[in-house]
Amino acid sequence: MKYILSILILSFLTTSCIKKNPLEEVLFSDVPHIKNVMQHIEKHEVQILYSQINKDENKKVTFTDYEFNISDSTYFYPASAVKFPIALIALEKLKELQKNGISIDRKTNFILERDTLYTTIEKEILKIFAVSDNQAYNRLFEFLGQDYINQKLQSKNLKGRISHRLSAFHSHNLKTQSILFKKNVEDSITTHKQESIENRPLPKLPLNKVLKGTAYIYNDTLLSKPKDFSEKNYLPLRSLHEMMKRIQFPGSFSENDLFNITKDDQDFIINTMQILPSDAGYKTKRYYDSYVKFFMFGDTKEDIPKHIEIYNKVGYAYGYLTDCAYIKDTKNNIEFILSATIHVNENRIFNDDHYEYDEIGIPFLAELGREIYNAEKLRNK
Repeated sequence: MKYILSILILSFLTTSCIKKNPLEEVLFSDVPHIKNVMQHIEKHEVQILYSQINKDENKKVTFTDYEFNISDSTYFYPASAVKFPIALIALEKLKELQKNGISIDRKTNFILERDTLYTTIEKEILKIFAVSDNQAYNRLFEFLGQDYINQKLQSKNLKGRISHRLSAFHSHNLKTQSILFKKNVEDSITTHKQESIENRPLPKLPLNKVLKGTAYIYNDTLLSKPKDFSEKNYLPLRSLHEMMKRIQFPGSFSENDLFNITKDDQDFIINTMQILPSDAGYKTKRYYDSYVKFFMFGDTKEDIPKHIEIYNKVGYAYGYLTDCAYIKDTKNNIEFILSATIHVNENRIFNDDHYEYDEIGIPFLAELGREIYNAEKLRNK
């Protein structure tokens, strides 16, 4: 009897190991661009989250989540993906200011003390999602300050630590610039002045694998030691994925988990996340449809079909490619959320601009998106 029981348990365990979830079916397939990466999974630091979206007869949404190699404590560089929460937190701060009697909104003109042109929160968020503009992110960073940003992430139970601006000589300056807001640029009357904010120094990240590679270039000099990312921005994939769920399906979450923005701002951010560069006024020759949309279409410069809507935010720097997307096919009734990151740096040297984005990284993410999309086509709902 004991022998038979052992055989049954062994049989069950073997069957369980053989049976794969939908994400595993895709990852362990023979698709070349995926197989090539999966054969070197540790080198490429791949992490993936995939959520199926289920709706009952009352259109109540639930998620079936699948993950691969996810670890909040293992560091990857999020690059421009950090612009996603910054856009949301900027809108939340505007609402707080309005509640305190300060009459500014996302269309109010503002200028930083060291800037030369007026802009608006709305314009900067548009740039962030249409072409992932670094200066747009930096302007919102000055508006918020890292203490406020990190407090907001923590209050929503989202792991992350935003510590610096992007591609700026003063990237880690703890003091923000003062900002002037005006209803009309020509007017001498200032609607609101935000004084500079002094932020607290942040400790180094206590995470795994913050030391990367074998060497890096600094001021045109090759330093033969790992690059230290312990003072860089940190935003794990799970936090990105959760933000996408909450902004797209707020009815599935408690009020405490949501970003405290108006319904109008909610609609604005969702519409802006989908926008293509050409729709935002950028020249299509350089800024093709998939310029910042890696899943499904990242490896082509062809137009994205109108019935496929991709609401997303990407990041790419230091050989890291990340995409977090809600993908919806209005013609075939398909919708899912997919987030992934991959590292491509064959020579393990940072800052040398030799990364295999086009050869390995983007083809992997594009194929991953297509394979999940095809799996969704076949799924019983």
